Amino acid sequence: MSILTRRRFGLALIGTLAAPMVLRAQSDPVADLRSATLDLPQLHAILVQRGDDLLLAEAPRGRGLDRAANIKSCSKSLLGLMLGTAIAKGEVPGLGATLSAIAPELIPADATAGAATLTLSDLVTLRAGLQGTSGGNYGAWVGSGNWVAYALRQPRIAPNGGRMIYSTGTTHVLGAALSVATDRSLRDLARERLGAPLGIDIPDWTRDPQGFHFGGNEMALTPQAMLRVALVMRDGGRFDGAQVIPADWVAASQTVRTRSPFSGLGYGLGWFISPTGWILARGYGGQIIAAHPGRALAVAITSDPTQPARSEGYFGTLMRVLDGPILALA
Repeated sequence: MSILTRRRFGLALIGTLAAPMVLRAQSDPVADLRSATLDLPQLHAILVQRGDDLLLAEAPRGRGLDRAANIKSCSKSLLGLMLGTAIAKGEVPGLGATLSAIAPELIPADATAGAATLTLSDLVTLRAGLQGTSGGNYGAWVGSGNWVAYALRQPRIAPNGGRMIYSTGTTHVLGAALSVATDRSLRDLARERLGAPLGIDIPDWTRDPQGFHFGGNEMALTPQAMLRVALVMRDGGRFDGAQVIPADWVAASQTVRTRSPFSGLGYGLGWFISPTGWILARGYGGQIIAAHPGRALAVAITSDPTQPARSEGYFGTLMRVLDGPILALA
């Protein structure tokens, strides 16, 4: 893989200035991408790969390219991949399996009606129908003594499998259920199913009061590791010649099953899907793992995790970068 270093870019710039005016007028797609991104004040790191070529790898701010950063809700998408491996291995029956069938001990006696019949499909697609625990409800939820029970006691505002209700409590229930069903911690599953085959480190992360790892938030990866996840999604579940995630699961993850009420993006099995062909993991602050199979592109972006990245704000800017100068590279 070739990396466009600052030194090489500087030499390229000198060469451009020395060229005839007609040549200088021609656009350099990588230079255009640099101009569109590196001065964004929230941006920490960006990596863009086309085919086997790493076209851009820069960290103008933040922790650099090789130190782990909190990927926030990109964790939800990785959880979706772990679910796919568990189904492929027969550890859970399939997307139609209910919470009561695979992890009945997680359901409190006073759970909201219908909680026991939530399916893995309902959970991974954020269609549990229960009031969300994200946004303004987040603090009370993580301050509770039992995160799973608290999420399953939330008022019903839609039917099981109905509209998308963005809620980290929903994916945390999914993560706990997956841990119970496999008799493995999410950390161990992540390291075995993603870390080892991708050659990346997955540090330990936050656990709830019952010891379940946070399902859907607080995982940490380096930007370089995030890019490898993007490559897996781009290449049909394969990495370095090995099938890491089942190809049919990767394909199913790209099928729109619901739609975000905030961004309007489609949502599959833990992954957002854009009209322009991007498969996206999205985390608070502007953390992005993105793949475009049709253009052979893979992208990893980390940003300031303390600043919001709303669809009409910074995240919208990043989407315009993906749809503009990054797609122009292909």
